[in-house]
Amino acid sequence: MDMNFVAEQGLVLLGCGKMGSAMLEGWLKDGLPASSVWVQDPYPSEWVQNSGVHVNEDLPAKPAIVLIAVKPQMMADALPVLAAMGNGGTLFLSVAAGIGIDHYETVLGQDTPIIRAMPNTPAAVGRGITAIIGNARADTSQMDLADSLLSAVGQVVRLDSEGQMDAVTGVSGSGPAYVFHMIETLAAAGEAQGLAPELAMSLAKATVAGAGALAEAADETPAQLRVNVTSPNGTTQAGLGVLMDEETGLPALMKKTVAAAADRSRELANG
Repeated sequence: MDMNFVAEQGLVLLGCGKMGSAMLEGWLKDGLPASSVWVQDPYPSEWVQNSGVHVNEDLPAKPAIVLIAVKPQMMADALPVLAAMGNGGTLFLSVAAGIGIDHYETVLGQDTPIIRAMPNTPAAVGRGITAIIGNARADTSQMDLADSLLSAVGQVVRLDSEGQMDAVTGVSGSGPAYVFHMIETLAAAGEAQGLAPELAMSLAKATVAGAGALAEAADETPAQLRVNVTSPNGTTQAGLGVLMDEETGLPALMKKTVAAAADRSRELANG
């Protein structure tokens, strides 16, 4: 199963908000024919309507893949419409947060190949990272297909078990919000030291973006990169002395932050 098969059999995109639109744009740029895509969305954007895909039209009976990108609260109304496609060769790939594979198997049938994915918001600019896990019916070729489709908006990693998805949610799913808040607080700290608000924000944004790009591109670990820019008894060491305090600094705070998000993910999954 590859993109040629998708082009022949069709792809159904259930929900086409920011995440769905980002993926659709990536697929079309990579050569998937617009005529092979069916979008179901009550409020399609002007871009989607003008992209050449089928919008809110009758769906193919046996598409290669159905990608579910609706909000979790809309799932109860949206999913039963697709039940007739279950228990067959159609792969269901979900990027909806907090909905477990067992729920899809209940609605679509136990013999339905299902892959659950957790992307994050940088996917909107092609810099996301998505974790995937499939059920017993999702074979290697279908996992590879999901990997290929989601690679249109960034990196893809595979999990060993669905239980890891809550931790992924706490780290990469919710993580962009932590980084955005760090930018806010770094800029505010600059203001407190006398910088103009606009200058402080520009410095904070560029610093976080640049450090992230360097961490991703460098062969050294983030720990080594930190050491590389920390001169003995210098300014960076003075700042890190506060930030790295085991009790009051970032290590303890980040553990509690990720744990809180992961715990909430488990609560939502359990209803």
